[in-house]
Amino acid sequence: MQQLIPGPAPVILAIDDLRALPRATRLARTSRDGVQLLQEHRDVFIDELWLDHDLGGDDSIMPVVTLLEEAAFHGRPFHIGTVYVHSANPVGAETVVRSLSHWKYHVRRTAAQ
Repeated sequence: MQQLIPGPAPVILAIDDLRALPRATRLARTSRDGVQLLQEHRDVFIDELWLDHDLGGDDSIMPVVTLLEEAAFHGRPFHIGTVYVHSANPVGAETVVRSLSHWKYHVRRTAAQ
């Protein structure tokens, strides 16, 4: 009988100021920490990226979105299976979906898991 060798664990990153998101392997609570988290995973395939638009106070996910857009603009998009946008802010969520879809990231609007 042949034994299956387990593959690498999926990389599931989340940027959200409040939700626990238990499936996430790494979680950032601010846009600044989110940018750093993505930079740490620059050359790694990210299976899932969960984004909340409003991150408390004046903070939002837009610096992270800008990082992803600029990477794609320069021909080096991040390697992400699916970006899930789970914000309770419908206008902000739609802005994120539209912006990242324009740069050919696979994006879905969904409820937080």
